[in-house]
Amino acid sequence: MINVPFVRYETVRLAVVGTGLRGRGVLREFLNVPGVQVTALCDVVEEKVLQAKALVEKAGQKTPALYFKGERGFEEAIRRDDVDFVYIATPWEWHVPQSLAAMNAGKHVGTEVPAAYTIEDCWKLVETSERTRRHCIIMENCCYDYDELLVLNMIRAGLLGELIHGECAYNHDLRHILFETRDEGLWRRRHHTLRDSNLYPTHGLGPLANYMNINRGDKFDYLVAMSSGHWGLEAYRKEHLAADDPRQKEVYKCGDYNTSLVKTAKGRSIMLQHNVSTPRPYDRINLIQGTKGIFRDYPSRVFIEGQEGRHAWQNTDKFKARYEHELWRKEGETARRLGGHGGMDYLMCYRLIECMRQGLVPDMDVYDAAAWSAPGPLSEISVAKGSSPVKFPDFTRGRWTRERRSVP
Repeated sequence: MINVPFVRYETVRLAVVGTGLRGRGVLREFLNVPGVQVTALCDVVEEKVLQAKALVEKAGQKTPALYFKGERGFEEAIRRDDVDFVYIATPWEWHVPQSLAAMNAGKHVGTEVPAAYTIEDCWKLVETSERTRRHCIIMENCCYDYDELLVLNMIRAGLLGELIHGECAYNHDLRHILFETRDEGLWRRRHHTLRDSNLYPTHGLGPLANYMNINRGDKFDYLVAMSSGHWGLEAYRKEHLAADDPRQKEVYKCGDYNTSLVKTAKGRSIMLQHNVSTPRPYDRINLIQGTKGIFRDYPSRVFIEGQEGRHAWQNTDKFKARYEHELWRKEGETARRLGGHGGMDYLMCYRLIECMRQGLVPDMDVYDAAAWSAPGPLSEISVAKGSSPVKFPDFTRGRWTRERRSVP
């Protein structure tokens, strides 16, 4: 499915599977993109489907078909003849079965992150996409954030030279959300009792993979992972929950910090972190080092060899006029006004629909979905083996050597 363009769609008919907080948030973005018609909505909770229905009607579209009868209701929704693309925003364990069902029903699919959390399931996504000739796209919104696309243009222009090393993360204090008795609190904390791994690798890794042309001239080769102890959730639980709360008996496996080191086939190195269970500001790190300079985010700053000011960081303001990405130049005002997460959610949806309506190759394909999700299960294996190296599968079967561009 490398370099396979969409057939042109005059109007993209959309089914949304999972209409909780994230599903409704992205539904709002799609409703603001020209050329989208929402034809089906599905969730196991009727109230959430009705809330999504109200959003569609408020946008002036006709009432879509509604599905809320049990866990398999999505199967009927995605079989509809008036669905071209299925967007999935359900708990992690449902991403693969729903993506497979959509492709087998002849529909392109976009799934929230991670796309899969076993290597076997990563391969299922790849093989089904290839067999059905339907795209399976990871809806990685961070690839469309302002700084990530700005830096991508700076890299392509050669400002940082040959890339050497990157650092990325999902470091986000989610303790309150994890212990809520609604929405993600109903399912996300459970994964901390099941696995000691990087549970959520793609927000930081996706943009870094784009910088390094992973699957497009380079590939992830092997990974070494280490986890800290798991005291953060236990301390928060002790302080905020009643002594007789049943959740006090949960046993957590996932370390508060999981740190993975990745080596690429070209010899580059990557540090990848995950931490959602300690008090801290939000941080994806977003660092990229080249032979001519370095960029680091949070806050956004850059150093270019030979610049004025010797060895001191400078902010990126003076680079924006020349290197601001075309997507932000063209749609940035709309994205900031309408879009979640600073506008990157809108741009993710806008760009997907643009590719479908113009018959373009999607920015991210099933091989990216598999490779970016693979650190989840691979880090679990490495941790269990005392931080032993674990090889990445080559989901492209050797085609990663072909130079091509990701993201416009």
